Amino acid sequence: MKQRIITGVVAAALFLPIVFYGKLPFVLLTYFLATVGLYELLKMKKLSIFSVHGLLTVFFLWVILLPEQYNDLLNTFYYTKTEISIAFILLLLTYTVLTKNRFTFEDVGFSILSAIYVGIGFYFFMETRDAGIVYIFYLLFMIWATDSGAYFIGKAIGKNKLWPEISPNKTVEGSIGGVVSALIVAVLFAVFSEINATFLYLLAITVVLSIFGQIGDLVQSAFKRHFNVKDSGNILPGHGGILDRFDSLLFVLPLLNLFHLW
Repeated sequence: MKQRIITGVVAAALFLPIVFYGKLPFVLLTYFLATVGLYELLKMKKLSIFSVHGLLTVFFLWVILLPEQYNDLLNTFYYTKTEISIAFILLLLTYTVLTKNRFTFEDVGFSILSAIYVGIGFYFFMETRDAGIVYIFYLLFMIWATDSGAYFIGKAIGKNKLWPEISPNKTVEGSIGGVVSALIVAVLFAVFSEINATFLYLLAITVVLSIFGQIGDLVQSAFKRHFNVKDSGNILPGHGGILDRFDSLLFVLPLLNLFHLW
């Protein structure tokens, strides 16, 4: 517990000033976090990021992450993100031939989906920050409340397992408690912040985001159970890896943008 608290304090001290400042430092931070997240996923499948296919996947991820304000960099070469992404996919497929199928079609599919899964979530991390820092803190507190509410209420009164094959300790009662806790956060933001949403709409979207945040957590649990690992990584002592901390955010960030910020 002590190690977990120390890691949280140090991470917050490094993370929050960059989030507040935004701009290029926040973009670089997001690229770093996403790259580590991709490394963790590839490592689960025993695919090295320090290889030809690993570097191709990283470059594919970086293209997905490229914020709109930097698209002029691509326009200089008369290419779009979609066209460059297709090129990287074709290169990965070509690499299966060059390796005589030691790098398989299945490995290509896993690499591509991993880059898309991580890339889309972290891309909308930057888009959400551009929309206003209040949305970042709304999501962080909402997810924290969901996780905490699900844990404490589930521990207190939880009897019905939510999805025992994936996460044996989660309960239906805890899941509902997590949504209720998230709604309390929504009420506080509606009253005390300048978040651009009506009261009822914020409550409605909070229910959806809290549910999908829990689904994001279950997806990460499914990954780890499938590949028989305890944590996605160890970059955050006491907390695990980047994906262990951002699993819910990777789901709710795109949804917040889809439902509200677009």
